[in-house]
Amino acid sequence: MTLPDLPSFPPFQSHFPWLGADMQTLRSVVFGGRPAVRSARSERITFPMEDGTGDRLSGMLEHPAQPIPGAPLVVIIHGLTGCEDSFHVRDTARFFVRNGLSVLRLNLRGAGPSRPDCTGTYHAGRSADLEAVLAQLMASGTAERFVLFGVSLGGNMMLKYLGEKDRPHVAAAISVSAPIDLARTSERFIQPRNRFYHSWLLSSMKRQAQATPGLSARELSAVRNSRTTIEYDERHIAARNGFDGARDYYTKSSAKGFLPGVRVPTLVVHALNDPWIPGKIYLEVDWAGNPALTPLLPLDGGHVGFHDRAGSWHLRMAGKFLEDRNII
Repeated sequence: MTLPDLPSFPPFQSHFPWLGADMQTLRSVVFGGRPAVRSARSERITFPMEDGTGDRLSGMLEHPAQPIPGAPLVVIIHGLTGCEDSFHVRDTARFFVRNGLSVLRLNLRGAGPSRPDCTGTYHAGRSADLEAVLAQLMASGTAERFVLFGVSLGGNMMLKYLGEKDRPHVAAAISVSAPIDLARTSERFIQPRNRFYHSWLLSSMKRQAQATPGLSARELSAVRNSRTTIEYDERHIAARNGFDGARDYYTKSSAKGFLPGVRVPTLVVHALNDPWIPGKIYLEVDWAGNPALTPLLPLDGGHVGFHDRAGSWHLRMAGKFLEDRNII
């Protein structure tokens, strides 16, 4: 397919030693650290879920020293096994706070500080939780408009949310390295070349699941005995969330089926050499069929990498995207 020409976005150029897909990915996953956000004021917000579970999500709201008047609130949605303190979340929050925007570092259901207050767990298709959080932020007067920033699995959830129906309160959105086809991503992830990543992520998933309050002995056994991420999704995620197995979960939750319904200006960033998510998934999308979507698909960058000499290229491109549309 032919991708649209995007001359206003300067190309991504990696630099030594972060050369190639794996080094770009490891720069974030292993060597990322905890960037300091340096906001003028921070406050914790909790979000009771009105679905009968008693679960409560939480997030850290960051206020800049010199806010842009009337600017939307940036809501950052983390990836798998992430939370408000993940490198990508803190790096993104630092960028936007420095540029005068308030930011919510959201913990999805059962993630990070939300873990003790949740018997349920987030997943790639649980967009109703995002809807509930934004509704509470509007009802409390915290914000009237939003910019959504979804990373990896959080990007898939965000795109699904945007494509389900019109979202007039969302001014714009940015997706970075989202697994928009969960089945094909899962198949890629368990390949031998990703053995290190798979072992690391599966261990993190199991550790997070085993900390779930009230998990039964049968559920604990299913988590502990899962040998792959696909088995984990089959035995734990699908079983706990009403799906008929992992394939049903992947089919119903993959964002690719919701992309035609997105009406919010959305920047979609993905490196075609991402070791976790096949670039072909993105090349098969009919981008021309939905003018709300702007694909930015560099050949290099890894999985949520994009580290160049100036810092995080994808964040600068996100800022440019919002400025070009007079959103900030």
